[in-house]
Amino acid sequence: MNKQETLDILRKIQAGEISPEEALMKLRTEPFEDLGYAKLDNHRELRQGIPEVIYGAGKTPEQITGIASAMRNKGQRLILITRLTGDIAAAVKESLPLQYHETARIGIIGDIPESDGIGKIVVATGGTSDMPVAEEAALTAEALGNSVVRLYDVGVAGLHRLLSRLKDIMDAQVIIAIAGMEGALASVIGGLVDCPVIGVPTSVGYGASFNGLSALLAMLNSCASGVSVVNIDNGFGAGYLASMINHQRKR
Repeated sequence: MNKQETLDILRKIQAGEISPEEALMKLRTEPFEDLGYAKLDNHRELRQGIPEVIYGAGKTPEQITGIASAMRNKGQRLILITRLTGDIAAAVKESLPLQYHETARIGIIGDIPESDGIGKIVVATGGTSDMPVAEEAALTAEALGNSVVRLYDVGVAGLHRLLSRLKDIMDAQVIIAIAGMEGALASVIGGLVDCPVIGVPTSVGYGASFNGLSALLAMLNSCASGVSVVNIDNGFGAGYLASMINHQRKR
């Protein structure tokens, strides 16, 4: 149930079309749906403004199909499924109109909405190897109604590549900086712009990168103000947070 549906119920009470008791029963029975293997949170959009997202890793095709079908039955227009493997996606696609994005390991049911954010979200990567995490972030942001600019392979080993796109990063409402190795990209971008920067360390790198721990610690220790950091390889979390920032308006 989203905010508009809740508002419609309140208006029906005001107009005398339904009784307060009927409205209460509808609200009480809506919060979640127990599927046995999952409890679908129907009030997520009402509380947070964004409906529940399916985390695909570890779930069977039948479980994903069941959860997504229940969401559709409740009127959810777009369903995002993260960390989805190709074979599971192919099985789900037999029952549902799934669009699968292999690089991002994301499945989408429904149409990407028109952008209604304040400005643009820039997704920048240190190298091409960071693209899977970057695409997860970018597609998440787009699915949540944001305009995204992709700047891939603009890391500090060739700083002129980033500086050639200076207008794009300085025009951004929020920037997602994704890098492995030493994770310096977040600090460099943070020192150039006046908008929030979300650092995403990746597990890309040689042995002493410790599967992204080196980049994580470097980003956490950034000397640039305005840099926040999400977990290693968490493109979804970065895209979600960037969307929240891009939809904040003065109240």
